Amino acid sequence: MTGIPAIRACSFVLMMTALTSFSAARADDLTFDLSPEQPGRIHVGRDETAVAAIPKDFKFVTPGTFTVAVAPGGPPLATYATDAKTVVGADPDIAYAIADSLGLKLELVPVAWIDWPLGLTSGKYDAVISNVGVTEQRKEKFDFSTYRQGLHGIYVKSDSKIGSIKEPKDAAGLRFIVGAGTNQERILLEWSKENVAAGLKPLELQYYDDDAASLLALASGRADVIVQPHAQLVYIAARDKNIKSVGTLSAGWPDRSDVAVTTRKGSGLANALTVAANDLIANGTYGKILDHWHLAEEALPKSETNPPGLPKY
Repeated sequence: MTGIPAIRACSFVLMMTALTSFSAARADDLTFDLSPEQPGRIHVGRDETAVAAIPKDFKFVTPGTFTVAVAPGGPPLATYATDAKTVVGADPDIAYAIADSLGLKLELVPVAWIDWPLGLTSGKYDAVISNVGVTEQRKEKFDFSTYRQGLHGIYVKSDSKIGSIKEPKDAAGLRFIVGAGTNQERILLEWSKENVAAGLKPLELQYYDDDAASLLALASGRADVIVQPHAQLVYIAARDKNIKSVGTLSAGWPDRSDVAVTTRKGSGLANALTVAANDLIANGTYGKILDHWHLAEEALPKSETNPPGLPKY
């Protein structure tokens, strides 16, 4: 996951599972449709250019089907619907659109985040579409077709006087809630060092055991800002209606970091997926999917195969 090291993935998934359980009970209050029927899902026709890019010798796990692994970590990216068994969200919708483009049926396979690398290399599924960030280390074993920017959200209380945080100087002296050991923490520590070197106040970083404690700290004024994966905070803001965005932060700061469809290294499928994604971008389907899940800020201008990824730290 973008911004979340593997060693913390289990706790993140557990946290988001709890969040999802809570969200299902309040689905009627949200601006997100978490129903299993998904009447707003967009379908597209077969894309002959993308189909032609599939290697002649590539064998899908199930003939005529695009088998995709997804980790239901939480809305709006991927979560269990109100029936507690159907996986819905932005990533499943992207998977459906790509499957349509390739002229294939879609089979979504829910998996635990830590299981996707082994399952993909062993041939259990054709691809993973589950907020996987491109890294140089992962590129040694997998191929990537990008479909979103990897962003962290920067949020404050709705009545906060903080209007915008775009660079280190905007954050000087503020109290930030961040997860220990995350990529967000690494970036904020760098921001703090830059501020001190420039004669500005450092950032104060605060750590809490869970999501609820973090949000309570922000609401009570013990902290000024919370920084977490952007999609997660978009959903929380819609749910609670008491926090607002004041900026976003690339997971690869100071460089861009992208999220990608992940396939087996050297399988040859990545180029076809990149063609399909670019055609979805060009015909407007891609933008409609992201708009539907309130993730327009994460849109990419084009899909790329195996672009530069986050370096090994």
